[in-house]
Amino acid sequence: MTKKVRYELRYDDATPAEVYAMLSDPEFRDAVCEFQRFPRRDITITPTSTGMDVTVDQHRPATEVPSFARKFVGDEINIVQSESWTSPTKASLHVTIPGKPGDMLGTVVLNAVDGGTTEVVEVDVKASIPLVGGKIEGVIGDMLGKALRAENKVGRDWLARAAG
Repeated sequence: MTKKVRYELRYDDATPAEVYAMLSDPEFRDAVCEFQRFPRRDITITPTSTGMDVTVDQHRPATEVPSFARKFVGDEINIVQSESWTSPTKASLHVTIPGKPGDMLGTVVLNAVDGGTTEVVEVDVKASIPLVGGKIEGVIGDMLGKALRAENKVGRDWLARAAG
């Protein structure tokens, strides 16, 4: 079973190049993890010939995970987000919870729209757990949405400071 999820994040008055530059800054990625209360994280950003590879390996207590799902993730949740940017406007996205059955695969696209940038994130969420897989996929999709809204808030503030 797979759940398709799509999110659009808006950055007013910012070009795709400015949003890409922000996403390539380890300090920005660290600020997003801090905002989301991930006390332990490891961020790696490696330039490539056409873009960059990003890995954000983050850990936090699983207190926000519903009780029915907590038995699958344990007391602490470890999320590894990997992005492979093949250009300054397009990336593949892979999110895993190491050692757990499931993942998210998708894309990130930056589009110039109406004097700003829209970041479109589309993923397929898969949890290979009999009977409760669909429920778990919903929880994971919701967690992704919350994480993306947090990234968008930190990003809008970040870009406003950079412009000011």
